[in-house]
Amino acid sequence: MKIFVDAMGGDFAPQAPVEGAVEALRRYPNIEVVLAGVIPEIEKYLVDCDDVRSRITLLDAPEVITNDESPVMGVRRKTKSATVMGMLQLREKEVDGFVSAGSTGAVLAGGMFRLGRIPGIERPALAPLMPNGKGHFLLIDCGANVDCKPEYLVQFGVMGDAYMRGVMDMEKPRVGLVNIGAESEKGNALVKATYPLMETAPYHFVGNVEARDITNDTADVMVTDGFCGNLILKFMEGLAGTLMGIIKNEMMADTRGKIAGLIAKPAFKRVKKLMDYTEVGGAPLLGVQGAVVKAHGSSNAHAFSCAIGQVIKMIDGKVVSIIEKGVERIAAQENA
Repeated sequence: MKIFVDAMGGDFAPQAPVEGAVEALRRYPNIEVVLAGVIPEIEKYLVDCDDVRSRITLLDAPEVITNDESPVMGVRRKTKSATVMGMLQLREKEVDGFVSAGSTGAVLAGGMFRLGRIPGIERPALAPLMPNGKGHFLLIDCGANVDCKPEYLVQFGVMGDAYMRGVMDMEKPRVGLVNIGAESEKGNALVKATYPLMETAPYHFVGNVEARDITNDTADVMVTDGFCGNLILKFMEGLAGTLMGIIKNEMMADTRGKIAGLIAKPAFKRVKKLMDYTEVGGAPLLGVQGAVVKAHGSSNAHAFSCAIGQVIKMIDGKVVSIIEKGVERIAAQENA
């Protein structure tokens, strides 16, 4: 299995992607990695990896699509960027998966225009795993499609169901529709039109899910448009950081708190690990014809290693194939 890694994407590139790739190679002995970027810069961080160096291929990709430029124009013009070269190699089956912490828009545009969508999928979607106290749920979409149609959301359910089956080994994932009320008649025009379509979709639809129940293990896949999904994602990230800060300050406020903090320190470490995005890896780009993971821009080496592991699970779990079959079932229902 060969994984393409954008070595120049992210806040800590190329060090984090390169060291993360080395960590992944040591964890997964049956994979190879293509590191694409400015080769002299990459080589600086390959000095202590003789044990895995034979499984690393360096690819010169001197151009970088930044967050400050148009993603579509960047994908069109910068053909020597890691994003474009990686998507093309994935399309031609020269590699099996793609990981980048670079421009989210560029990864999305590259996935759509260079790699290509799965036939029948209207819009690919970004879908991060989020903690719910008992494990993780998949939030789809989290920002790729801020304006949606009902049929997009129905397909998001298909893609989320496929990911949870293939990667998280769930036999029958519960798919919920994020709304302002649990009743089917509540919500805006988009969710009202989507609800009856999801009732007949080829997955286990559990109805509407209110915002307060998103983290209460009410569904394994939370379907929403990219605008609301991005608000949920960033609110949860900010709230988690705020709560941890408040707890720490209160624990350090007096002697009793400090003693209690020392006793509870192992538990707090477990909670922190559960809330840590670096343990998940990144957000898969679902709906394109290949295994693609968009890592967080601030990913460290361990986060990149986990993102590579996430891609491996997508490939082993045949996520793209499961999505294709789900789309075929919807088309068959519509034509019946």
